[in-house]
Amino acid sequence: FKSVTFEDSLFKNCVFEDITSLNTYFRNCTFVNTTFYNTDLEQYKFVDSELINCTFFHIRTGCQISFDDDYSAYWIYFVNFLGTLAVLPGNIVSALLMDRIGRLTMLG
Repeated sequence: FKSVTFEDSLFKNCVFEDITSLNTYFRNCTFVNTTFYNTDLEQYKFVDSELINCTFFHIRTGCQISFDDDYSAYWIYFVNFLGTLAVLPGNIVSALLMDRIGRLTMLG
């Protein structure tokens, strides 16, 4: 789940398995006979929720990756493109110098 908020929902006889959540909250929800297995859903994500006969197995702990809501893969590629573009003039000058003064001199 990424940035999902469940409000006034009823979860009855559900199994939440292998779930990683970012900014996911359950507000005023009711869980009846629900099993949580290998999830990172912690107590603070259940705001004013009622848990009736629920079991938690193998809760994930440690550092979970969290990004802002406006985070997208576009920025990763854009920043990578800018870094590659910044190196381009140095590569051109290096190639010209290598042809002009020789490969062994350039290596030295």
